[in-house]
Amino acid sequence: MSRFVLLCALLLGTGLAQAEIKTSEIPYKSPDGTSLVGYYAYDDAIAGKRPGVVVVHEWWGLNDYVKRRARDLAALGYSALAIDMYGDGKNTEHPAEAQAFMAAAMSAEGNPTARFLAGLDLLKQQPQTDSTKLAAVGYCLGGKVVLDMARQGAPLAAVVSFHGPLGTATPATPGSVKARVLVEHGEKDTLVPMAAVNALKEEFDKAGADYRVVVQPKAKHSFTNPDADRLSHAGHGSEKGPDLGYSQMADENSWADMQALFKEAFAE
Repeated sequence: MSRFVLLCALLLGTGLAQAEIKTSEIPYKSPDGTSLVGYYAYDDAIAGKRPGVVVVHEWWGLNDYVKRRARDLAALGYSALAIDMYGDGKNTEHPAEAQAFMAAAMSAEGNPTARFLAGLDLLKQQPQTDSTKLAAVGYCLGGKVVLDMARQGAPLAAVVSFHGPLGTATPATPGSVKARVLVEHGEKDTLVPMAAVNALKEEFDKAGADYRVVVQPKAKHSFTNPDADRLSHAGHGSEKGPDLGYSQMADENSWADMQALFKEAFAE
């Protein structure tokens, strides 16, 4: 009998150890028929529904980095979906190609709002998602996408921009921002200068938004991405790579800021 009890305990322990982050790629479409690919992640050790978080990629596209961020969010207990702003899950390490992808996706024809909302709808459809508790995070290009969605009053409890562009053609108006907003910006970001930070503060102050801007000391653009230093030298031929740089301190501190915001926003 003791051997049987021990065997049961071992099997039970093994079962617990096998609880893990589950991932899948889910095809979906934007309203104009563009084929998109979502990367979904959740922790199967958690029972029932949990808040959902949309993750929007950098200008490189739906690459391994943004997929890892979806898994990181799943490990925190969220239902996380990395969405596709380019179509067919495209990604690249060529700056010129990334620029072309981004320009097409952010154009009127690309309709970034529609593509974001298609991803948000897909996240809401997942059985693990509590569709009454939603947030969005974005990196670089994705930071601009989620900030613009906040400006437009998307049904989100919280929005976080990590080293994202801060300007917009559709500024917030009084009462338009419903989400709590967190902007994480690098002090040494040469691609998004401090003038843009000050302009965003003025815009959000006038709109009466609930927001916070955190400037990470000495951090450059793309400070959350461990590949940033390598990608900063991603020039090809005469092409020069962007001015990027990873900062472990800024990465960890900004991630902690995000967790604190989500804890407050989802508690309401």
